[in-house]
Amino acid sequence: MIYRLLYNLLIHLGLPLVLLALYRPKKGKPGFGARWAEHLGRVPPSARLTEQPEAPLWIHTVSVGETLAISPFIRALKAERPDLPILLTTTTRTGAEQAEKLGDLVVHRYAPLDYPWAVSAFLNTFKPRALWVMETELWPNWLAACEARHLPVTILNARLSERSCQRYARFQGAFDALSRPLTHLLCQHQDDGDRFHRLGIGRERLAVTGSIKFDIQLDEDLLAKGRALRQQLGEGRPVWIAASTHQGEDEQVLAAFDLVLKAHPAALLILVPRHPERFDRTAELCASYGCVRRTCQQGEPLKSADRIYLGDTMGELPLMMAAADLAFVGGSLVPIGGHNLLEPAALGKPCLTGPAYFNFSDITRQLVAQGGAAVVEDAAALGARVSELLSEAGKRREMGEQARAVVLRNQGALARTLSHCLASLEND
Repeated sequence: MIYRLLYNLLIHLGLPLVLLALYRPKKGKPGFGARWAEHLGRVPPSARLTEQPEAPLWIHTVSVGETLAISPFIRALKAERPDLPILLTTTTRTGAEQAEKLGDLVVHRYAPLDYPWAVSAFLNTFKPRALWVMETELWPNWLAACEARHLPVTILNARLSERSCQRYARFQGAFDALSRPLTHLLCQHQDDGDRFHRLGIGRERLAVTGSIKFDIQLDEDLLAKGRALRQQLGEGRPVWIAASTHQGEDEQVLAAFDLVLKAHPAALLILVPRHPERFDRTAELCASYGCVRRTCQQGEPLKSADRIYLGDTMGELPLMMAAADLAFVGGSLVPIGGHNLLEPAALGKPCLTGPAYFNFSDITRQLVAQGGAAVVEDAAALGARVSELLSEAGKRREMGEQARAVVLRNQGALARTLSHCLASLEND
């Protein structure tokens, strides 16, 4: 109890900063418009949910990545339970845009911030039957409110790094209170389950189902758009992509590109910053190379003098990866923790990452061990490896095949997760 009192005191003192971070206008980043109050629990009811004979299932994802990953699962769940009303919440606007693509399968609302009054207002409006959370997104007041209402809580795709496990262990009492409402944790890997067990969660609440992110569905439309983009970029020129780059990383990628251009003067770099508010600044950095922005390109072939194609749109990263010969995934030459390598791996692309990939260590290690990915320590190593791979089509092909083999070997998590979840709907 003392932990929650201290936590609630701190988050209420910090409320102005939270609201400023969420709602401060950011250039190139869409706002929340009139729906901003949903974060405070002031959510409009939905007849599609409240007038149904069955209480809705509440599924929460944070942002676009988690929403993309959960979408095939939701489609499979609705195929099995077409009458089950689903309330899907996200925290971010980009996550909401992805949720809209599910159409009538779900009703979308922004998730309440973790204030007791906001959570209570949200739950009083929708009265869900259970909460399923994508990955380990644990909020104390959410969980306490669900426990008070006897709502089962399931964590899908649960993961727990060794670093986080050790941090939780220092505050075992707080973790015990936080984890007590959790009914089921469906873990990505056995190591994750073992770490949760070390923290006191019984085996009866744990299952290892794998990561549903491996169950990537690459539709033909995406692949066709990727082929069309490659024609515009130039089928005969070497093309590589640096995806999801962060501040301080673009400069390193450009330094690597300088090395690549010495070996491959006709090479083209597709550069895709992680955050839209950085698009303009990145374009300025790239101007001297001959930079074409995707939002300005009209479908015509690029000029030979153009060296950088700036991906300044949202939700199109997979098709830009499909147009490249190989992929470097950012957040890894700076201490961010990396980003998921599964999209380029599923596309059969050789994968490169920097050394700071600790947020995706298991996936990255599997790909490296199989020969489908490589770790580059710095800009010089990135430039050297990209140059090497652009020179050797056979090596590129082999790395891409090995990367895709890792994805295929790990698929099936969606079916296992769905089986557990359908059983819980019957039993909880």
